[in-house]
Amino acid sequence: MIKHALSVTREADFAAWYQSVISEADLAEESGVRGCMVIRPWGYGIWERIQRLLDDRIKATGHENCYFPLFIPLSYFEKEAEHVDGFAKEMAVVTHHRLIADGNGGLTPDPSAKLEEPLVVRPTSETVIGTAFARWVQSWRDLPVLINQWANVVRWEMRTRMFLRTAEFLWQEGHTAHATADEAREETLKMLEVYREFAQGCLALPVVAGEKPENERFPGAVATYSIEAMMQDGKALQAGTSHFLGTNFAHAQNIRFQNAEGELDYANTTSWGVSTRMIGGVIMTHGDDDGLRVPPRIAPWQVVIVPMLRDNDEDAAIVDYCKALQADLAKQMALGEPIRALLDLKPAKAATKRWGWVKKGAPIVIEVGGRDVAGGNVSVIRRTALYREDGKLNSAILPRDAFVGEAAAMLEAIQGDLFEQAETRMKAAIAPIDDWADIERMFAETGGRPGWADVRWSKPTGEALEKVVERLKALKLTIRNAPLGQTGTDTGACIFTGEPAVERVLIGRSY
Repeated sequence: MIKHALSVTREADFAAWYQSVISEADLAEESGVRGCMVIRPWGYGIWERIQRLLDDRIKATGHENCYFPLFIPLSYFEKEAEHVDGFAKEMAVVTHHRLIADGNGGLTPDPSAKLEEPLVVRPTSETVIGTAFARWVQSWRDLPVLINQWANVVRWEMRTRMFLRTAEFLWQEGHTAHATADEAREETLKMLEVYREFAQGCLALPVVAGEKPENERFPGAVATYSIEAMMQDGKALQAGTSHFLGTNFAHAQNIRFQNAEGELDYANTTSWGVSTRMIGGVIMTHGDDDGLRVPPRIAPWQVVIVPMLRDNDEDAAIVDYCKALQADLAKQMALGEPIRALLDLKPAKAATKRWGWVKKGAPIVIEVGGRDVAGGNVSVIRRTALYREDGKLNSAILPRDAFVGEAAAMLEAIQGDLFEQAETRMKAAIAPIDDWADIERMFAETGGRPGWADVRWSKPTGEALEKVVERLKALKLTIRNAPLGQTGTDTGACIFTGEPAVERVLIGRSY
């Protein structure tokens, strides 16, 4: 029997396991404000790696970073009825700009400091950025406008879960304006592909890219696209979205330009974003019963060196040996960057530090003791191969120089192993279904972790779509997306309406 580092397993209680990983891996903690979290250095270090890698990709497609205010006048939202209706229940609103003593030792808003117009704490920035676009865009020569911002947003969620659904979270949001609908649609799909490649190449997160059904569109959008990832419990996580907004926001914000023929046209706009919920996706896709496993591309430290010190004369030589090892590793390139190696000199027992880094998910942990120094060796623990067949810790003794030469290949293999394991699991859990009775059996409350159903779909609208949504809701299901690249040759009847199908969609439970 293997004694794992966490007190709760995925199989026993997946939700409790998820919270345990966040705590034991020092990713985040409660802040004292409901739905808001303190992101600790290891968790924020992962976010910084996500930022850097994704920011490079965004800039490579011609976008520039900027920043817009946290506070947005309420009237900006009221111009776009569908948009404000979609976010109204989640908006935090500022109504006063000063507090005064209430006479009982507390503070209360000063009635004389009431704002003339309430300010919404940014839930998303289409309206405020659209207002800026209206100032910036006068001629077809001003287009396209391609911008992105890294920011925090607030959506007052009723049910919160760290990283997955919080009242405040961090994200990037891209916003663009184009002369034609075709250009805007091309932009929407281009950024969806950036997200797909980033998720799979950097987070080792296999995803399905596709279009959302009408009822799942972003408020005010003409079309919404998503990348959907499957967690180990079979549920879906919407890991990123890209929206074609058409001229809806341009009409509301008066984003007009003089075209090449001298006529006034409305711009076509897009928006797209990913957030810190990606970290939740990494946890639930790659974590195991010993904690987190961080893909090397996004690991703040890829190799952690733990000296086994005993408060004797050997300690100085061990530390010097480790420092030289750290310096040599930093000269090696892995996954396109110098290897990030940390020497952990905190005053704690080596075993405590080792298991701390295992729970944090550092890809490789190196232990160095007096015997290793004398023999010119290192003891190597790979996070994706933690135990031997007999259940004991899999610590391989390698010659120091051989490890330095092989470290890059090890990290690349760990990155690939994590993706392959997740992809194999996802593919095995997507089942083609042709009969509603099979859906009910697949998603019965006692059915464990069923995964997703792949079904035919006739794209119903209006009342017919509402009936489908209610039918799915009874089983706690939603349509995730219609995968891109379908040929349309898979004919048959829609599982919901019986009408001729035009595409296939994935349905499942989700976060």
